[in-house]
Amino acid sequence: MNRPLAVIFAAVCLDAVGIGLVFPILPRLLEEVTQSRNIAPTIGIMIALYAAMQFVFAPVLGALSDVLGRRPVLLLSLAGAAVNYVIMAFAPQLWMLLLGRAIAGLTSANVTVAMAYITDITPEDQRARRFGLFNAMFGAGFIVGPVLGGVLGDTWLRLPFIAAALLNAGNLLLAWFILPESRPPSGRRIDLAALNPLRPLQWVLSMKGLLPIVLVVFFLSGAGEAYGTCWALWGFDTFHWNGLWIGLSLGAFGVCQTLMQALLPGPASRLLGERWAAIAGIAGASIALVAMAFARQGWIVFAVMPIFTLVGIGMPALQALATRQVDDSRQGQFQGVLTSTVSLSSIVAPLGFSTLYFAVQKAWPGAIWLSVVAIYAIAVPLVLVGTRTARPAGA
Repeated sequence: MNRPLAVIFAAVCLDAVGIGLVFPILPRLLEEVTQSRNIAPTIGIMIALYAAMQFVFAPVLGALSDVLGRRPVLLLSLAGAAVNYVIMAFAPQLWMLLLGRAIAGLTSANVTVAMAYITDITPEDQRARRFGLFNAMFGAGFIVGPVLGGVLGDTWLRLPFIAAALLNAGNLLLAWFILPESRPPSGRRIDLAALNPLRPLQWVLSMKGLLPIVLVVFFLSGAGEAYGTCWALWGFDTFHWNGLWIGLSLGAFGVCQTLMQALLPGPASRLLGERWAAIAGIAGASIALVAMAFARQGWIVFAVMPIFTLVGIGMPALQALATRQVDDSRQGQFQGVLTSTVSLSSIVAPLGFSTLYFAVQKAWPGAIWLSVVAIYAIAVPLVLVGTRTARPAGA
């Protein structure tokens, strides 16, 4: 692997580590800063703020990299990430934590620039393999992040942020000395209309039959936000898990999800068909969520984890079905719509789940997982309606 590519993959991995390491320690950090136990709504706000900044600034950073070059934008985002973690490490007040998460969301939008850099330096016949490595590095970072956050957080609550700041600073130095420019500055003006993150969604209303499948993506992506928002709170309230066990459980989820997505979608789609593979994935996750809702011992969570992550076979099957809803000439536009839909759900869902968890926290924390089952139940008829006109595979 060449050195510039290694720097890019390290940046992507660190982005994912930064997302994951916050989850095990965020509830205790907010309790320390706010001096309150009622921190579920604040967690939702912080996660939604991160997603909102990423949603708004991803097209901005991508456009800037086209005009100014990839290297300066990547260097700026790595420096911003290091500064963000320093702020989070020493923030004594809530507004400073919110500022840190806003900066984190902004700098994590560099994933768009990283993908553009890989495209610049990779021959067309090798891009699929390198984008596969790109996704693998992101997945590895999300597995390592929660475990690292849990272990270091049990030593000192602010230690994970210091570690992340040092890692990002080291990657910044590597990029400064090793990373060459992949695209010389163009000097052209930025198309301001193209920076509107809602622009792709306007196309949905102009294409008959697309709305149901877009709603399915919205609901399924939103349901996935429940785990990042409520998992640590639920683990502490139900099983009295410390940071280590919360991190290990999230890491185990990441491992199972990665294996599931790597090994099962193809065989499941061939055996059941893509439509029913998507529904089977939703059904498997729903069964596991019901078990988690009533669980009173932590080992049950690890026991149902493989069933829980069956939802990982559903999304690839759904994505394959979605691509056959439109003709080949509009695939790029359609993928833009789906990306915007996922981003919007990442903003709205944490606020809803954190509010609901606050309402059920004292009486029955596990009830939050039944709300996810309810969302999956809404998604099933939308899958059936939204994919009934999809072209057969290979047609």
